[in-house]
Amino acid sequence: MTNTKCSSAILTLCIASIPGLCSAQSAHAETDSLAAIRTSGVIRIANTQTSPPWSLIDNNNQPTGYDVDVAREVVRRMGVQKVIFIGDTWSNFVEGLKTGKYELVMNDLTPTPERMKQVDFSDAYGVEDFRIWVREGDSSIHGEKDLNGKRVGVVAGTSNESWSRAHLAGATFVDYDNGGLLFSDLANGRIDATVTSHFGGLATKQANHLPVKEVGEPLTFQLSAAAMKKGDQPLRDAINKALASMVTDGTIERLGKKWVGSNYDMVGYIKRASQN
Repeated sequence: MTNTKCSSAILTLCIASIPGLCSAQSAHAETDSLAAIRTSGVIRIANTQTSPPWSLIDNNNQPTGYDVDVAREVVRRMGVQKVIFIGDTWSNFVEGLKTGKYELVMNDLTPTPERMKQVDFSDAYGVEDFRIWVREGDSSIHGEKDLNGKRVGVVAGTSNESWSRAHLAGATFVDYDNGGLLFSDLANGRIDATVTSHFGGLATKQANHLPVKEVGEPLTFQLSAAAMKKGDQPLRDAINKALASMVTDGTIERLGKKWVGSNYDMVGYIKRASQN
């Protein structure tokens, strides 16, 4: 009788533990997509395809750009045969990863504290620099120190606004809700300067044919990294290994010069931004 009771208790304990065991195994499987990717030979990577030079559509209607080239090389070094690029919007990226719409996002995506609560990120492979923009013909502003006493436009709620207010104590700030209006006022001389990204400023200048220019060295940087589902450590490790080899053999620097500019120090700027 004692043995029977013990056997029943053990059986009951084992049965009771199976759901928990299965859940643990299932959770592990859900966050280890690398094996499934290598078995299928396919990985899905999201980008906007509308944000040059990071991702865009070429004349043959194919995804291209810095992030796209980096992604293709990472996939190759991971031993995966095929990458499918999925066009999506910035607002959908995190949810798309969480729901399994794609395995990675590679599109100038900054690992902010809020995003890091929801998804994981690889090591940085890109960086965007933020500089001073002034109207053409202005020879009084060459760098940060020259903004003392100047009217600096900021778009409310942006990281550029928070950085400017924290670092440009001697400036007088003019608030805007619209970046386009800010640049229009800059071109018309209503404000003296603004701090924005190289590419954002360039896109606004070209789209609206505005007489503005950037001056001085970069003031701050925003890193970009590959985003993936939370807890997917094997995939993260494989990506980081591929990226490290691409830094070592000069691939990241070469692609940065190809897509961003011949004078753009991608690896150097990444190191500088990582130390801030």
